[in-house]
Amino acid sequence: MRNLLLIKFRYIGDVLLATPTVRAIKAARPDVRVTMMVNRGTEDVLSGNPDMDEIIALDKGSLAAQSRLIAGLRHRQFDTVIDLTDGDRSAFLSWVSGAPVRIGFNDEHRWRGRYYTQVVQPMPGVRHRIDRDLGALESLSIHAGSKHPQLWLTSEEENSADQLLDQLGVQRSQSIVILQPGARYWFKAWPPERFAGLADHLKSQYGCQVLIGGSDQDIDLAQQIRQMAKGRPIIMAGRTTIRQFAAIVKKSALFVGNDSGAMHVATAVGTPVVALFGPSNPAEWGPRGGPAEVIYKGLDCRACFHPTCLRGEQNCMQLITIDEVIMAAARLLGRARLAIR
Repeated sequence: MRNLLLIKFRYIGDVLLATPTVRAIKAARPDVRVTMMVNRGTEDVLSGNPDMDEIIALDKGSLAAQSRLIAGLRHRQFDTVIDLTDGDRSAFLSWVSGAPVRIGFNDEHRWRGRYYTQVVQPMPGVRHRIDRDLGALESLSIHAGSKHPQLWLTSEEENSADQLLDQLGVQRSQSIVILQPGARYWFKAWPPERFAGLADHLKSQYGCQVLIGGSDQDIDLAQQIRQMAKGRPIIMAGRTTIRQFAAIVKKSALFVGNDSGAMHVATAVGTPVVALFGPSNPAEWGPRGGPAEVIYKGLDCRACFHPTCLRGEQNCMQLITIDEVIMAAARLLGRARLAIR
């Protein structure tokens, strides 16, 4: 194995959770050239990663663009492909790469298993996604040292974050807390009025400056929370790149948010995290890295996980009380202050 392609199509969090696999490969075989292919829009969390030699960001383009991609894969002459995606498109690209060794998952026992030379056998019980990805390396006799995701930042990116904080009017003399109220699906989101109440408590009790993070799609939600809160938290949603967001979170005393890619960014840079889980199981998707408190009700969501939820006011996110989150935040902030002393 000298020229390896690692495929991880999904979202930001999934890509970050694959970084321990890349690190394990490079630690065991530093001579191997590692290329990672991801969806366009997720590649920024891999920028600057010393374990990677090349990053390919895949666009969902025209037939001609897809043909060029296939030709480019064959031209690179990969000898090994590890597909961590467990999807039909990635399995097909594994096959058309022409690599003689193609390792992938096929938990659903679909036809795509024929594209691999070796299918990773599922293990019993719930495994964290990091451990699951690392299972793809067992046939190569590669074992992980660290199992924590990592995100690398440059001094220029740190400075860019400082400049944005100045523009937002953030005072450096006060601790920063990031609230991340957005979620990919509504049933994974904690109610906005509880984020507002949490923001007021953190400001009044700890003197924290509360920033509301999120993408462009979360601006309306952030404004709604700001209007509900008495302490007028600062809206950061829609103002940052992924790298700026990571740098600001790294400077923060605490991150509180729903199960999302932003949560994994926070753990990757070592910031204490209060993670609010609904239908997803934290045993599989929970934060790994820095200090973390996970709040999870453990309801059986198989009957209505997607595309809707039938529990109404008794759904898993509604059952998470503001007092629970306040206590978890207090524990993490208390540990941080003790560490400073």
